Amino acid sequence: MIVAKTGNEAMAYAMKQCRPDVVAAYPITPSTEIVQIFSSFVADGLVDTEYVPVESEHSAMSACIGAAASGARAMTATASQGLALMHEMLFIAAGLRLPIVMCVASRSLSSPLNIHCDHSDSVASRDSGWIQIFCESSQEGYDSVIQAVKIAERAYLPVIVAIDGFILSHCMERLEILSDEEVSDFLGEFKPNYSLLDTKNPITVGPACLPDSYFEHKRAEAEGIRQAKGIIEEVIEEYRKRFHRYYPVIDEYQAEDAEVVVLAMGSTVGTAKIAVDELRAQGKKVGALKLRFFRPLFSEKLVASLRKFKVVGILDRAEAMNSYISPLATEIRAALYHQTEKPLIVSYVYGLGGREITQEDIKVVFEELIHIKETQKVKDEVSYIGVR
Repeated sequence: MIVAKTGNEAMAYAMKQCRPDVVAAYPITPSTEIVQIFSSFVADGLVDTEYVPVESEHSAMSACIGAAASGARAMTATASQGLALMHEMLFIAAGLRLPIVMCVASRSLSSPLNIHCDHSDSVASRDSGWIQIFCESSQEGYDSVIQAVKIAERAYLPVIVAIDGFILSHCMERLEILSDEEVSDFLGEFKPNYSLLDTKNPITVGPACLPDSYFEHKRAEAEGIRQAKGIIEEVIEEYRKRFHRYYPVIDEYQAEDAEVVVLAMGSTVGTAKIAVDELRAQGKKVGALKLRFFRPLFSEKLVASLRKFKVVGILDRAEAMNSYISPLATEIRAALYHQTEKPLIVSYVYGLGGREITQEDIKVVFEELIHIKETQKVKDEVSYIGVR
């Protein structure tokens, strides 16, 4: 069925179709609508979820952890400082291997206070052990929530699905939604490996692991995230076969014969595609790459994709605060370090606090990348797009 929905509406509707047992939430702009709309589904009897309104985001994640440890399908939504307030609990959710799914409407972090989009909140949580999906469109956000539930429950890992705050969360878009039956059939019934409520088979959750065992637990957790790559690709392929919508982990656009490309996450990929089309019409060999999964980082696929280009501009909607280069560019350079043939990697920071980026801005980036290809000289380690 084709409908018109905002990004927040799309994610709330996907949550309803996933039929979570528990949703615990505390509202924060720009993600408030997700749980507000979902609460109306509960109030109207359209879903039998236990909705838990709590007094903070820390409590929201704590409630989700308790629910998931009890064998429930648990979900929530947040943004910005709300995600930051969950930070302590994010590590606990991942360390306990709990398949919680969280919708994030990406927003900048204070201070100074700003309610608009950048990726600082999710990127700051990159080492917490959560799988992180960044979406180009509301359609992808809707489909990714459904995929995330299946990935989480197969990999036993929590998953963040991020849409760009206000850019996608509050903008209306044409959306193709599945039927409730199709989603239920795709996800199946969640059958947890264990449950705190199973009194006949008691378990211990969250015990102290001191130096004789903590290291092994964290090593196993890291291996679990690496192993999740195969599960992620299986779920993506299964979704494609069933519903004919395909979102690869790395999506190349006009890149087959490109010499210079930009790589980005989130809604900016769509803007970059327009810039690519306009420059292609002028005969310039440019392309764009979308990185859909920031965690786990599909480094082998990134290397295989990127090594054929001359220059790659990495567009980061987050600042690494006096690191060498921007967060995503650091990851890409590290992935390519051991390659004998590799492109020049150029780091760009853009769009902090919701500052607009246009196809004209990205066309300027492409002109710089083409100049770097010709001169083989990178002027600045990090460039800032649109900053005054």
